[in-house]
Amino acid sequence: MIIKPQFKLKEYENGLYLVSTPLGNLKDITLRAIEVLQQSHYILCEDTRFSKNLLDKYKIKSKLISNHKFNEKKNVIKIVEYLKSGKIISLISDAGTPSISDPGSILVNKCIDNEINIFPIPGPSAVAAAVAISGFSDKFLFCGFFSDKKKQLSNELKKFSEFENSLVFFVSPKKINKIIPEIKKNFYGRKIVFCREMTKMYEEFIRKNIDELELFEKEPKGELTVVISEKKIDKNISQKLAESDMNMINKMINKLSIKDITDILGQRTKVSKKEIYNYCLELKNEK
Repeated sequence: MIIKPQFKLKEYENGLYLVSTPLGNLKDITLRAIEVLQQSHYILCEDTRFSKNLLDKYKIKSKLISNHKFNEKKNVIKIVEYLKSGKIISLISDAGTPSISDPGSILVNKCIDNEINIFPIPGPSAVAAAVAISGFSDKFLFCGFFSDKKKQLSNELKKFSEFENSLVFFVSPKKINKIIPEIKKNFYGRKIVFCREMTKMYEEFIRKNIDELELFEKEPKGELTVVISEKKIDKNISQKLAESDMNMINKMINKLSIKDITDILGQRTKVSKKEIYNYCLELKNEK
């Protein structure tokens, strides 16, 4: 016998509710999330047309308010007034937990400033799901979306490459091939997994060694959640170049390629190839 869940609505306090919604499969919503959305006077969402599919499925009749990155600053004053008047308002994103790399942080901080109640309604998270299936360290740094500017992107990835644990970030399919060369340059020797269309019909997990990583031949469909493995540290390898090594590189830098210099010194010293490569790159850029 199949027992259908009965939603016995309870009274909720007025305030802002951050409600996690499915990544793709609409069955992944929690019973509590449905209950809160049903009792909300207003639901803030990125795309009203997209969110309506979820709300219609669960017969949620609350009024929708469009709240995306282009209008969230403009919306704040009106929403805070609603909350102060005793309304229950829910904030959702197109998928996953709102206000994390999605609109919402401006409103959350405004509520904190005005001492308005904020309640999390936990649920689906692309970050947690991707780390869980990666097989990498569960100690991780979430980086969100990277900069579109090439120089800033390069600087960000170089900085994050020093982090010893796993890294997680989001990237659009249009930008993934711009990021892959920087990943190969900065994360030598590590592994990577691309999570695409999670919980949907064409869900796919692509696992690669970063050293062997190549550009996508076709633009993948759907936003990607990417996990890079933790850095493996060999305690027998020095992490810094000695002055004699630097002098040798300076003599070879105008005669040999960076790859050749890296291979030569990699055989003669216990310094990591990445350390040698980065030092050569800095010298090249200075000249």
